[in-house]
Amino acid sequence: MTEGAIDHGSPVPVYRQIAARIIADIERGTLAVNRKIPSESDMVQEYGVARETARNAVRFLRDEGYVFTVPHRGTYVTDRTVEGPSGSGG
Repeated sequence: MTEGAIDHGSPVPVYRQIAARIIADIERGTLAVNRKIPSESDMVQEYGVARETARNAVRFLRDEGYVFTVPHRGTYVTDRTVEGPSGSGG
């Protein structure tokens, strides 16, 4: 994961800072498609944040389409090069 401390005094919410680091790793290829991102527990330990903050980072990444979660398995990098259904009905 991208190095450096989280800036708790920044106007940017901590969960967005964590998400931005993970997005950078995805875009750089450090985190490959269909590979797990760090777990919430890993984020808590690495960044010294509350579990809810880590959970919010994952939720943000999922909402933005960078990751998908498989229950009881983990959260994985989405293949953003694949287009979704066209809605053409066929």
